[in-house]
Amino acid sequence: MALKRTNVYADDADLALIKEAAIRLGVSEAELIREGIHRIALARRVWDQPFVEDGETFDLGGPVAREEVRDVVSDGFTERENRNRGHAA
Repeated sequence: MALKRTNVYADDADLALIKEAAIRLGVSEAELIREGIHRIALARRVWDQPFVEDGETFDLGGPVAREEVRDVVSDGFTERENRNRGHAA
């Protein structure tokens, strides 16, 4: 990936949060800023075609209970929080 230099103005409080997170995660501040830019760019992307066409479905292998969904989402959230805090999975 070729990187280009650019200047960005940021609030002091945001820069302090970035510095804190970079130290906690053991990565550079620049890496966190690049990741943030990438995530926002993807979140705001407009797709030419829908992800799922009308009539398409996903085979989940059978019925999925509300509790199963809740457990999987909860586990994923916990894993992400641990990763963000620098804890091993």
